[in-house]
Amino acid sequence: MWMRKISLLLCSLILVIMTACSSSLGGDAKTVDPDKAEEAVNAPAEATNEQPTNDSSSQGVLTGTSEMDFDMGGRTIKWVSWYDESIQEDNPDNIERKHNLEELMKKHNFKMEYVVVDFGEYQDKVTASLVAGEPIGDIIRVARPWMIPTLVNQGLFAPVDEYTKNEKVFIQQYTNEYSQYEGRGYGFRTGINGASSGIFYNRTLMNQLGMKPLQDYVNEDNWNWGTFIQVAKEANKDSNNDGKLDIWGLASASLLVPAMASNEANLVILDQQGLEDPKTLEVLNFLSRLATESVGRPTEGGDWTEPGLFFRQGNTLMVAGSDYEMENFKQDMPDYDIGFLPFPRGPSASSYHSHNTIPNYLTIPSAVEHPERLVYIYEKINDIDSIYDYPKQSTLETLFSNEDDIQNAKLAGESIKVIDTESGYPSMPYYEFIGEIMEGIPVSTVVEKYKGPFQAAIDAVWKK
Repeated sequence: MWMRKISLLLCSLILVIMTACSSSLGGDAKTVDPDKAEEAVNAPAEATNEQPTNDSSSQGVLTGTSEMDFDMGGRTIKWVSWYDESIQEDNPDNIERKHNLEELMKKHNFKMEYVVVDFGEYQDKVTASLVAGEPIGDIIRVARPWMIPTLVNQGLFAPVDEYTKNEKVFIQQYTNEYSQYEGRGYGFRTGINGASSGIFYNRTLMNQLGMKPLQDYVNEDNWNWGTFIQVAKEANKDSNNDGKLDIWGLASASLLVPAMASNEANLVILDQQGLEDPKTLEVLNFLSRLATESVGRPTEGGDWTEPGLFFRQGNTLMVAGSDYEMENFKQDMPDYDIGFLPFPRGPSASSYHSHNTIPNYLTIPSAVEHPERLVYIYEKINDIDSIYDYPKQSTLETLFSNEDDIQNAKLAGESIKVIDTESGYPSMPYYEFIGEIMEGIPVSTVVEKYKGPFQAAIDAVWKK
């Protein structure tokens, strides 16, 4: 276990900086604001033996694309990203991936070049190259809001869903959900779904307050919005009897994005605003209750970092966050035992969920010949027998030392819901909307006021 922890320490550091990454081949673009969280035509194959088909066992389990025989003629495949995605031989799995790549380069006569473009310039450079018909690369990492619907509508990306059936390699959500447009999937990705989001809590403070262990709520399958509010209120204390709270249960009640994910709701449903959807209304009423019942610690006028700063003071029980933040909590709070729980389950959800607002994945421009070959190469690089029990094991075992926390993070990361915000709809009055909910203005009033502007922002993107 310790060897595994050491070998993938680099990956956990990368997670903290920008991306959630289980290997050099995966990643999640994230904004720094925790409320925002944390991306045609196929050229036909020339011969029958180049068409990807999938072998199946007697139980119908997909085992991978059949071997393909083709010669790339010495071509250099350019793999473009905002970070270095070259395979680092830093653990047994990556050593096997690197070996697979070397064998594929010999067999199919190609070279691989990894191109890094500064994130600040990335979207503009990629978009300009695609529109000009001269793609910056053959395989390009893209965030969903940059491409769907505008660039996909122009036929600038090749659909890849018919080549990504190998469930051992490809995360099906990324192709069939996150990158889908009009029934086709345009992105692919292996490794992990992304960061596990949930609730960090101060176990030391919990014990000092004599509270029921929060892990018990998960063990009892009773960790939901109701028990969450109950716990937060129980921890709100005036410890010195001066008439003012000096211990708080929740660092901030502004939890729109994780709450939406936890109830399987969304602000945008296809090309329509989702404010009037029953699941969304449940979320908004939950947030309104947090605000009107003064459940969360009041702001002191700080920015988006304030909840984390409150939590680090040691007098606040819970704060919402993502698994990669644990590294900094451990460094900043050495005298406290910090735990991790999934975000509490909403009334319309049957399981726990993490969230993402800007999913990203690999794509292939439609101007690139033979996309099926490129997806095949990617698949065969990553078609390995991992030494780990599950994809994120080494990262979680590095971040967490408590087995319950590891299992909670694993559980939370098994399903990631993408929540549409102003990241994909720039004219959406997102923060104004949240602000009025958190001021305690009646939900019905806020929804009636903002449903029109939200739809206008969506129409502006979808060109309605």
